[in-house]
Amino acid sequence: MRSTPAPSLGQQLCFDLYAASRAVTSAYRPVLSELGLTYPQYLVLIVLWEHESLTVREVAAHLRLDHGTLTPLLKRMEGLGLVERRRDNDDERYVVVSLAAKGESLRRHAERIHCGMKDQLGLDEAEFEALQATLRLLTSRVTP
Repeated sequence: MRSTPAPSLGQQLCFDLYAASRAVTSAYRPVLSELGLTYPQYLVLIVLWEHESLTVREVAAHLRLDHGTLTPLLKRMEGLGLVERRRDNDDERYVVVSLAAKGESLRRHAERIHCGMKDQLGLDEAEFEALQATLRLLTSRVTP
């Protein structure tokens, strides 16, 4: 009896998502390295530029990261003067993260980085929005 062949790499959606994610993240690397940032640090800054300050738990939820991954990242960012961490005044069990002056000063680069990446993707606005909607739908369907 002949076994069924395994699907090829070209048939694997997981590989296409992985390759696209790596390619897009790599496209950010040159512009972020000019600013002295890694891609995960940039994502933290984006969340804080939008919300000013959040608990570690809230940052983790926005970025879909676990606490164990996020905490060392935030400690490095604090050491670089990008963010500040402090215990919540109302409930000391929580740590609040907010922008430090250096992190705030990088905000002016956000629009240029965003627009540059959109241009590099070569998608018009409708294609960009459709891709984003598809990725968000996929994420919501596979997230427990």
